[in-house]
Amino acid sequence: MLMHILAILAGTALLIYGADRFVIGASATARNFGLSPMLIGLTIVAFATSAPEILVSVTAALKGASDLAVGNAIGSNIANIGLVLGTAALVKPIMISKSTALRREMPVLVALSFASILVFYDDYLGRIDAAAMLLTLCIFVTWIVRVSIGDGVAATNNIPAGMATPTNDTIAAEFDAEIPKGMPRLTAFAWLALGLALLLGGANLMVWGAEHLARALGISELIIGLTVVAIGTSLPELAVTVISAYKGEAGLAIGNIVGSNIYNLLAVIGIAGMVEPAILDPDVLRIHFPVMVAFTVVLYGLAYNYSKSGEVRITRTHGVLLIVAFVAYHLNNLT
Repeated sequence: MLMHILAILAGTALLIYGADRFVIGASATARNFGLSPMLIGLTIVAFATSAPEILVSVTAALKGASDLAVGNAIGSNIANIGLVLGTAALVKPIMISKSTALRREMPVLVALSFASILVFYDDYLGRIDAAAMLLTLCIFVTWIVRVSIGDGVAATNNIPAGMATPTNDTIAAEFDAEIPKGMPRLTAFAWLALGLALLLGGANLMVWGAEHLARALGISELIIGLTVVAIGTSLPELAVTVISAYKGEAGLAIGNIVGSNIYNLLAVIGIAGMVEPAILDPDVLRIHFPVMVAFTVVLYGLAYNYSKSGEVRITRTHGVLLIVAFVAYHLNNLT
């Protein structure tokens, strides 16, 4: 059992460092090819930060551990709100301008969370389900990029583009500050390749350790995916969100969680289902899916918690309550 735990820890470490190098390499490469910081942040960085979940779920699906793959996706969404946002708010209360509350993306996440019941209601994840999720992802990415580019053009010409123009300015500036500048193409490619190799190695180690740990403890792969694997693959989001909140980059802090959860639902589950269709544990729909939806609704409520100054305020009290709910959910899983 010790070997299995060490494999999970080593896999987690490789995933964290690999995700960091992959994000740096991918975003620097995109900047070198002339893409705007906003476009890079909304597409490449958003996808790259979900790379640990994607690779772990694909690896698990290839090994016939589809419950682990689905548990990883659902558990990561719960962890991103309960653990990641809760910890970030505990470190420093998050103040977001009224226009930065991701007014378009947040309702999309809520809608997708409820709509996912169409995938899970029959306890089967098939290739048609997976294809629908991947098609929805393509539509979402195309939509958000087109809208953001339109807002950017409007802002450049001092023309209001709905309520998103100030948001666009703020988040675009934050993306610009975070994406590496002046990195030689060869260096960027090297970091990209190294990051991908570390992610692959980390995913294989984590899945191997998680499978064998589940057997040794006599618990299901679904529970291991929801707990150990989900928390491990959410650590890159934890680091990014806490650092962004501490720096006062609230748009990135919240945007990272919303974007990651959308990618987890559509890309992680979609790719895993396309690789290997599977019969799911009934507890996915009966217990864990409703918990994920509940946390998502809470996130939506917090994003519209306006203070007297007109800002959205996520306080330390909110952070404590999120963490308590997250811990209570996992204690229930393990008992």
